[in-house]
Amino acid sequence: MNTTSFILCDNLKNTASLLPTHLNQHLRYLDMALPPKFAGQKLQFAHPPASDSAVAHTTHTLEFYLDYCCPFSAKIFRTLQNDVIPAIKANPAWASSLTFIFRQQIQPWHPSSTLMHEAALAVLRLAPEKFWEFSAVLFDEQQDYFDVNVVNEKRNDTYRRLAKVAAKVGVDADKVFELLVISDKPGEDGALNAGNKVTNDVKVITKMNRLIGVHVTPTAVFDGVVQDVSSGWTKEQWIEWLQKNVV
Repeated sequence: MNTTSFILCDNLKNTASLLPTHLNQHLRYLDMALPPKFAGQKLQFAHPPASDSAVAHTTHTLEFYLDYCCPFSAKIFRTLQNDVIPAIKANPAWASSLTFIFRQQIQPWHPSSTLMHEAALAVLRLAPEKFWEFSAVLFDEQQDYFDVNVVNEKRNDTYRRLAKVAAKVGVDADKVFELLVISDKPGEDGALNAGNKVTNDVKVITKMNRLIGVHVTPTAVFDGVVQDVSSGWTKEQWIEWLQKNVV
């Protein structure tokens, strides 16, 4: 994340601090809400402990707003995958106290961004347990969907390539493509711009993210508060952050 990103994140935090307390709390609850159909975006490191308490076990929530077409999102995702997540799993106190959520943040100035996120939404629907694994592969191959590599490609051909990425993690490519493909014929009602079978899911995640006001990727939100974390952080910096915050 560059300096501009930090400034934007700070502005978001400052805006939240000016809101009435009840509204600020409402936004935080919205920030951590996750529709059941997007459950695959959540990564829990341990099963909730058995308890007779009337108060449900609650963990800290660390949300990452990431764009599949953003190099900085790819960088932070790899650090999480290779360094941070293994460290959390190795620490029972952290594992039982923390939940990750992958928030899909479409960045419209990258035309392929929408298509890439649509593919992830298709995987969420067909095989939610494969979402994080698919995301890892898609980030590794993100340059295949940068402008110069798609500018002369038909949209459905790009979808076909994305479906093949899903196949690499064991998701049926034909079923993924079926959810993504755009027909070249009007709908039964004469519609000419109806999208595909995951368009409504795109609308949902877009509405949620707009309500929160996240702009830059990556952005990290801890228990409803934007954090000054960077895609350039090392494992040691993440460990230090976890030691201070996951208590």
